[in-house]
Amino acid sequence: MLLVRGEAGGTTLTGTLYERGERSPTFKGAPDEDAPYVWVCDEFYQVESGGTSQMVSGKEVHVAFETPMPRGFDTRDQALDAAEEHIRTQFARIGVDENEVEFSMEKGELQ
Repeated sequence: MLLVRGEAGGTTLTGTLYERGERSPTFKGAPDEDAPYVWVCDEFYQVESGGTSQMVSGKEVHVAFETPMPRGFDTRDQALDAAEEHIRTQFARIGVDENEVEFSMEKGELQ
């Protein structure tokens, strides 16, 4: 598995890309288990009050989380492109310029 990390505004979002031959999590809404690559990452949006308080670009932002929406892909390149787009979108939803997001990847350990 690959951990895809986006950093911007003093905060980080990390999602998991399960690769061909690895067993991705099974839960309601999970993609067809035959998908060779599966991306799973939190989804969230900014709210006026409630939610979880997070410091972003030096100001307090209230964030509400949605159920992660796993997505299946046929190729690794498709999955990585979608992972980066997903992370950029999440940052934009809380007021961070998506062009400020810096990405890194690391090999994760299956447990």
